[in-house]
Amino acid sequence: MRALYPRTEHLPGIEDTDLSGFLVRYQRESTFLMWLGLMAGTFVFIASPLLTIYIPLPSFLLSERQLDRHASRVAGSSIYLLRQAIFLIKLAAGLCWGADPSVRKRFAMEPYAADPGTWRT
Repeated sequence: MRALYPRTEHLPGIEDTDLSGFLVRYQRESTFLMWLGLMAGTFVFIASPLLTIYIPLPSFLLSERQLDRHASRVAGSSIYLLRQAIFLIKLAAGLCWGADPSVRKRFAMEPYAADPGTWRT
């Protein structure tokens, strides 16, 4: 997720949010298939640098520059199943990133109110 939502000079990255807390809640509150999709997408991201930047290493062993190139290429891949697997990661990451108060502040939006915890799957 950090490679797909990096920090920029104008916006915080997903590493600036409570990603760990979000993932715990996401696993607890989402369906099994949503969690499975996120894990499958993560596996695809880790295993696919050979297909995107032609380096036979898992993504977590790439340099920062290589990881950025891999993230860019895998998200826009012409291989539909590869691109869709990465979309599952970006979907969950976007929920975390977009709900963060510091991100919302950058877009002149009020922070979300506390979750009332009234609806669960």
